[in-house]
Amino acid sequence: MENRARNLRAFLRGVARLQRSFTIEAGPLRATGVPAILLGVTGVVLAGGLAAALSKGIMRLPEALGEARGLAEALTSGGSPRLKS
Repeated sequence: MENRARNLRAFLRGVARLQRSFTIEAGPLRATGVPAILLGVTGVVLAGGLAAALSKGIMRLPEALGEARGLAEALTSGGSPRLKS
């Protein structure tokens, strides 16, 4: 019983040390400890959701990119003729 309690205490000390040392810094965003761990887990979950959404809509991606290219060309072409008023 004594050995089990000692092992549990050592494990909890290790977890406390880990959560204190876990830090995320991205631009103006700084998080340390449990909030940093939550931000990391949230990022992984969002990346997984984005990958799943892309894999489901991959068939429509060429059409969307073609439309976006056409829109960009229409907006940036300064040499297009203008109507006279």
